[in-house]
Amino acid sequence: MFTKQEILNAALDITRESGFDSVTARAIGNKLGTSYRPICNFFENMSDVQNAVIKEANEIYQNYLKKDMSSGKYPPYKASGMAYIRFAREEKELFKLLFMRERTNEKKSEFSREFGMLSELIVKQVNGITKEQATLFYLEMWTYVHGIATMIATNFYDWDEELCSKTLTDMYLGLKEKYENK
Repeated sequence: MFTKQEILNAALDITRESGFDSVTARAIGNKLGTSYRPICNFFENMSDVQNAVIKEANEIYQNYLKKDMSSGKYPPYKASGMAYIRFAREEKELFKLLFMRERTNEKKSEFSREFGMLSELIVKQVNGITKEQATLFYLEMWTYVHGIATMIATNFYDWDEELCSKTLTDMYLGLKEKYENK
């Protein structure tokens, strides 16, 4: 009666509406107007459902990155930060799921791939920077971007796009000057 994607979409909707902890078999069944039984046709257990939701949330985030980095509105490195912040603004609960939860036992390969790609952009943009310095530069910049995104996702402070753009540029230029003069 329901497809795997419909079940996954219901779980994503529940996450968006009330957070990841609200995703239960009963809640998905209620969202679909049925019992929890259709879930059993596609997922072995709720852990499989939760993993699928995390994977789908990451796909949504990756689409934000791809779209913003290819739009030309900002240089690619800045666009990655602006996409991260826009994702936090537009998909608060999915942002919290991906970037504000403990993940001690989870593979970090997706972050490592993104980390490497963005560090390489820094190497290309900052004269004379070493790979090790680019790694530190990226960590400092990412900490700043993550702080802004977290404030937005938790409704602590709502930065508009103009303020985000200005402050990211200021931080980037400050770090660039720091590392170019070493």
